[in-house]
Amino acid sequence: MRKLILAAFAAVLVMPLCAQELDEDSIPSRAIIVAGDKSHPEHRNNIALMYSRENLAFEDPAAPRFLFLDKKGEVALGIGGYLKAVGEYDVDGAVANNDFYTNMIPVPLNPAQRQRFGATAAHSTIFLKMVTRPTKVGRVIVYLQTNFTGPSYGLRLKQAYVTVGHVTLGKARSTFADAPAMAPTVDDQGPSGQVTAKNMLVQYMSPTWNGFSFAASAELPDVSFTEGAQSASISQRFPDIPAYIQYAWDKGSSHIRLSGIMRQLSYRNLATQSNYFVTGYGVQISAITFFTPDFNFFGHYTYGKGIASYINDLSDLGYDLIPSSAAGTLKAPGVAGWTAGLQYNFSPKLFATASYSRAQLYDASDMGADTYRYAQYIAANVFYNLWGDLRVGAEYLHGTRKNISGISGKANRFEAMLQYSF
Repeated sequence: MRKLILAAFAAVLVMPLCAQELDEDSIPSRAIIVAGDKSHPEHRNNIALMYSRENLAFEDPAAPRFLFLDKKGEVALGIGGYLKAVGEYDVDGAVANNDFYTNMIPVPLNPAQRQRFGATAAHSTIFLKMVTRPTKVGRVIVYLQTNFTGPSYGLRLKQAYVTVGHVTLGKARSTFADAPAMAPTVDDQGPSGQVTAKNMLVQYMSPTWNGFSFAASAELPDVSFTEGAQSASISQRFPDIPAYIQYAWDKGSSHIRLSGIMRQLSYRNLATQSNYFVTGYGVQISAITFFTPDFNFFGHYTYGKGIASYINDLSDLGYDLIPSSAAGTLKAPGVAGWTAGLQYNFSPKLFATASYSRAQLYDASDMGADTYRYAQYIAANVFYNLWGDLRVGAEYLHGTRKNISGISGKANRFEAMLQYSF
């Protein structure tokens, strides 16, 4: 029986990844073949994987412009990325950052910070992607992505992973995040309630059977605590375990996904001189569905306890664990996030979206009147491909933040984008 189970697992592992079939002469015209022989039949499958948008978010770069193909059809290597320049102006309330963090909105409104002008080329990105022909353990994909971020435009690793068959190892988007269902925005921060975390992980993603697929992973936890007077954060002992099951239709363009995550968060109680563990969990339902070929809905709803690090507006603010009433004890507060939006494609070059998002923190009344309660993020934008790989965009953002005290603040931003992909 043991040998039978191992054989079945090996058979699934080496199944080739699904890829869109390319005709003999269908290598995209934008591709520059730097070396090799593009006529080799195996390169059709390699290039199909290069150009696939499966499981990608709007922010993820397009297929590489420069392709290196070997003569034997063994390996394809792509180099690509984009330069993204954004100009922005805040009116009637401002966020002191080039990314629109609704948790940074001043509460109450600060008269000295009612307007702000800014511009940035941060989040421009460069990536390398290598695809091999199927091997005994499955097709191998290597992906490395960096971007230029911060005031000094320092180079930062964004993703770095290798996929062998259906197993991925490295830094990649969390299994708890549903990339295709994310809202398209000029703003790189994105909606307040959206789940976008990237972690070190080992992930298994199944093939698709009659539209159904699933995935599970073990991920390095990214935690942020608010320590009490008699408590302290310590090294984590257990990985986060997210998983999902998905049903897709319309050739994979539409899907609905149910996701879950379990966390075991460690901290030290200084009053008892003991280490303790708090169980965190989360559930999410997400979807993208096309009503017509040019009109679609996207969105998600997420709820859990101890998962603030996975929600855009709540990460890195100390909300995974917060002090409870007992001395030295920490608790996992409830959090929620949701996004809903619509997209309409006027033509292959022109589309517009509108979306609403909200993030909320529960069970935190003991932390003081100035503590975050919830924030809202409203986005309306339009994108147009001027020619080839040159895209322009314009966006309006409205954000509000409300504290436990009931006092709120707001901000409004207009921004324009120029992005050239290569």
